[in-house]
Amino acid sequence: MTTSLTQRYIAATIEGLPEKLRSEVRPELEASIADAVDARMTDGVDHDTAEREVLTELGDPAVLAAGYADRPLQLIGPRYYPAWSRLLKRLLVLIMPLVFVLVAFAQVIASGDIGTVIAEAIVATMSTGLHICFWVTLSFAIIERTGADLGMEWSLEDLPEPREDRPGAGDLIASLVFIGIVLVALIWDQTVGFIRIFDERVTVLNPELWPWTMAGFLALLALDVIFAVALYRRGGWNVPMAVLNTALSVLIFSWFIILLARGELFSADLLRLAVDNGIRADAQHTLAVVFGFGVGLVAVWDIIDGWVKTYRANSAGVEQQPAAT
Repeated sequence: MTTSLTQRYIAATIEGLPEKLRSEVRPELEASIADAVDARMTDGVDHDTAEREVLTELGDPAVLAAGYADRPLQLIGPRYYPAWSRLLKRLLVLIMPLVFVLVAFAQVIASGDIGTVIAEAIVATMSTGLHICFWVTLSFAIIERTGADLGMEWSLEDLPEPREDRPGAGDLIASLVFIGIVLVALIWDQTVGFIRIFDERVTVLNPELWPWTMAGFLALLALDVIFAVALYRRGGWNVPMAVLNTALSVLIFSWFIILLARGELFSADLLRLAVDNGIRADAQHTLAVVFGFGVGLVAVWDIIDGWVKTYRANSAGVEQQPAAT
């Protein structure tokens, strides 16, 4: 005996539901489908046609089952999508250029072939981008399905002032994640060796910087964390915050440049391997200049970004003041 379309539809709907929910959904569906079919038959439609029309209107059983089980069918739903999008974009913008510079720098030391340098840097950067996309998306997909509260529920208080750059939770999270990655890279470099050259793990930074010189850098990172939290709690930029941001950027830049000028930044093993692999002293000097230029470029960009946001925030404040009468 052939199973009716209705029974097949109901079976497909409740198949993925919990056992307790199945016993509730089956009779409810049977009754609602039967009522809808009877209503159409009253209008003169034959049973088979009425049954097909009703089931077609109900749609895909998987979608209907998801509604009964309150189970999302999207990877990232509208509740978490804005936070996911903001965090993902910031991490990609912050981390991918840094990876490109670091890998290119390491490859220049390991090999003078410009083609290899560019190819390896691009591959590593794209791989990093894929990892960032995958892990951030996976984290938010898990949050979506567990219904975890991130404390980011929207309210009227979240409405920004016109044209004001108001840092939110996404900015704070991105800053903390970036600083965390820097700390992990430092620990990895000193314990394992950040790069591999001809099957030999080599530390990039000079181990003799530990503990005191590196403690100064860690103190600067701690100040950066405090600044990010203070900026988030204040809810916007102003001149004092821009001055503090400028001072922090200059201090971090100075830390790198002073050590670079003294020849104390990079490890002796790294420089030894550079010489052993035919990289001349003038090439090493060029690399140092390029590295210093890169650090300076990041510092200048951060300073300009802070002052631009301050200008926009102040402009918005002026526009909101009532005109004098």
